[in-house]
Amino acid sequence: MKKKLLSLLLIFIPLVTFAQEKGLDQQIDEAFKPISDFFSQVIFFTIPVAGMDVPFVLLLLVGSALFFTIYFKFPNILHFKTAINVVRGKYDELDHTSVNPELAIDGDITDTIKDESEEGEVTHFQALATAVSGTVGNGNIAGVALAIALGGPGATFWMIVCGFLGMSTKFVECTLGVQYRDVGDDGTVYGGPMYYISKGLKERGFGLLGKIAAIIFAIFCIGGSFGGGNAAQSNQATVVLKELMGLESTGAGFWIGVIMAIIVGIIIIGGIKRIAQVTEKVVPFMAVLYLLACLYILGANFSLIDDAVSLILKEAFNPTAIGVGGVIGVLLVGFKRAAFSNEAGAGSASIAHSAVKTKYSASEGLVALLEPFIDTVVICSMTALVIIIFNFGGDASGATVFQYGGDGAGAVMIDGVAYEGAGITSKAFAQYIPYSNIFLTVAVVLFAVSTMISWSYYGLQSWKFLFGRGKAADMAYKLLFLLFVIIGASASMNSIWAFSDAMIFAMVFPNMVGLYFLFPVVKKQLKRYTDAIKESNA
Repeated sequence: MKKKLLSLLLIFIPLVTFAQEKGLDQQIDEAFKPISDFFSQVIFFTIPVAGMDVPFVLLLLVGSALFFTIYFKFPNILHFKTAINVVRGKYDELDHTSVNPELAIDGDITDTIKDESEEGEVTHFQALATAVSGTVGNGNIAGVALAIALGGPGATFWMIVCGFLGMSTKFVECTLGVQYRDVGDDGTVYGGPMYYISKGLKERGFGLLGKIAAIIFAIFCIGGSFGGGNAAQSNQATVVLKELMGLESTGAGFWIGVIMAIIVGIIIIGGIKRIAQVTEKVVPFMAVLYLLACLYILGANFSLIDDAVSLILKEAFNPTAIGVGGVIGVLLVGFKRAAFSNEAGAGSASIAHSAVKTKYSASEGLVALLEPFIDTVVICSMTALVIIIFNFGGDASGATVFQYGGDGAGAVMIDGVAYEGAGITSKAFAQYIPYSNIFLTVAVVLFAVSTMISWSYYGLQSWKFLFGRGKAADMAYKLLFLLFVIIGASASMNSIWAFSDAMIFAMVFPNMVGLYFLFPVVKKQLKRYTDAIKESNA
């Protein structure tokens, strides 16, 4: 263990030298910005729709979510209660008892095949907590603030719509994650889009296409772990920490990043089991605290909630935010921030869900559909309501604290000071809760760290898929991952979030190849599981 920690800390030596020679966080930002701009331009290529240039990846994401919702007959509604019961453990006995042989995979008699419930490393709840920790993060605090700053209150409506549809996509990809997972000789589970794309397409006679798409996904997932799952998180944690401590030094971000990298480096050495043990305690705790704070603010401003909801609905179809570009513009802002936050369609969560102990792949798919609901429909909506009510300035008469649209890059002026991302949310909390800046700083840091440790697992699984499962390969990935913790803390929000968006959305392209080839498998597995439930209740 000591040797591993020493190896992880070696990455800081050249960076410290760089920081001392250059002296400023801007130097890191200037070096990183061209990379960020390049990837953003490549991934978000546009096609004309209703007189506007719309990123094709957003059309693919939302169109696919709508298709899966209709094809599976609204699983986000029909199977919502079942998903809750699975997490509660109501159907755990199905993983340890024999059922109708006709329900077994490929016609094998259940009692004569290997007990698949013995494969896996974590429970349904732990898998959900790990995956939620990867989605519930600063996208819910900073991302929502960014969406409202850019697109106004109407962006909230489209975030909720995207989250609702994304529940169906998440169900499909996480069912496939369990269905096609690999289990090592030591019982370690390897799963995710890399495996269901390569193995699933090979079954259908498209082995070469599956191999290529799986490799592309793994590359983009590694990029996503460095960006949205890492740098964007450390970036926003640094914003609130610098504000809380009154740090104006241009080198403060670098040193905050070093400290966070050390903390994350210590945690990620343990692998998925340690991550699950941490997240199953930290995630519910911090989510509940954050939601209680939101509920307190909304309760204290109960009379303004209906005004906020009315404004959200009105602005969704008749936006007034400066430079948003009409309905299509605010829709894109909402969809983009929701997709970044809940990652439905990116395939990342299926990597965590693949590690679950179950013999029914659809059971974990149902658990997974709860993620976009928790992340976007509940937490993002509450954050949005708090910010919108704060911007009323005490009443809904028309006066506002800041102007929607801001500077067009996500920053708004409040009392003559520019705020962006988590800083906007922090300002809103401070209006109603004494010392909330301390609370929100802790929340943002906890969200950031939990997201980073979960995404380190996602990225590492993709790294293993490409470079093998040796210890040297693992260490190389972890060193690079920790480097991006520091880059994220040092660089500007615009550069980091542009790169993070590009990497997360890039994963959608190869992932959708797998989903469109394999969704009939999901339908079969869903029927298998629901039939087993019916038989157990008979």
